Amino acid sequence: MQDRSPLRSPRFKPDCPVLSLVPKLLPRPRRRPGSTFRGESEKIKNFQLQFDIRYNPRLGKMLNIFSKNTDAPDEHEPGPFGPYRLIELINTGGMADLWQATNPEGQTVAVRKLLPKLRRDGTAKKRFVKGCEVLAEVHEHDYIVHYVEHGKIKGIPFMAMEYVEGANLKEWMANPSDELSQYIGNILIDMGEALEHVHDCGYMHLDFKPENVLVSSNWNVRLVDFDLALNRPEKPTKLAKNPGTPAYMSPEQLQRLPVDHRADIFAYGVSAYEIFTGQKPFAGATPAEILKKQLNRSEFTPPREINLGIPVAVEKTILKSLETDPNKRHGLLSVMLHELRTALYV
Repeated sequence: MQDRSPLRSPRFKPDCPVLSLVPKLLPRPRRRPGSTFRGESEKIKNFQLQFDIRYNPRLGKMLNIFSKNTDAPDEHEPGPFGPYRLIELINTGGMADLWQATNPEGQTVAVRKLLPKLRRDGTAKKRFVKGCEVLAEVHEHDYIVHYVEHGKIKGIPFMAMEYVEGANLKEWMANPSDELSQYIGNILIDMGEALEHVHDCGYMHLDFKPENVLVSSNWNVRLVDFDLALNRPEKPTKLAKNPGTPAYMSPEQLQRLPVDHRADIFAYGVSAYEIFTGQKPFAGATPAEILKKQLNRSEFTPPREINLGIPVAVEKTILKSLETDPNKRHGLLSVMLHELRTALYV
């Protein structure tokens, strides 16, 4: 892991915060007036339930969902997991639990475990495994989290990878500091180089956002979460499915039009805008609202109107990456990164 040098442009200090089926209840046996045989009623009720379960296995299986199995291990309890020892649950995301763990040699690693609710979901499992396979191919880069292994332990899909002590960029932006302002230029370039490497390896990330950029306590960057990554097509291609985070998705994604790697360039532009201004360029509660603002720029606010500390050349690069028409964006990340390095003196 290499050291970071401070940003050399003293004017580059943002003034704004950088930053179903449910089993039917069995009818209660009727009691004759004046009867007090509650024990007999319970026997009859239990007999009916056992009879129905015996001759209706589906009902028995469904009822078992609601019964607590005291012998089952708690998914959120630390302890051994195959050759690893889970130490602390770091985060629970939409796809997996992330644990701080140690390997057999006692080294600290991070372990992702597919969520229990998704382990019978074929699409989710394929997506999880695809993310692992993509990371295994692209991880040999300074700014991408390092891959260790993936597979199954006791039937649970998992992946072991480098443990990064720090927080994601979104969390750093929520608590801005002078030091963050000092290194923000380096972070922008580093995360761009990581994304460029993903493209060079033949993939699109398709979920690029500050939450998926880890920043360590000494300002090293790691790009993470490749669960939505797909092969980079030679020409724009319509995707069979359209997962992602709407606020960072390009207009062509939200309109279900053919997509290529320039959708990632748009997501990078949204992230850069947010880092410098503390707000998203196209805010909306729904994908439809976001798309409407992307297509109609009458209410769009250029970043320098929010933060005058942004160099003019940097604003120009951000605006180009946010073009509605992908043909008007940078064709390659290398071109955009060259512009940013020149503007930021990094």
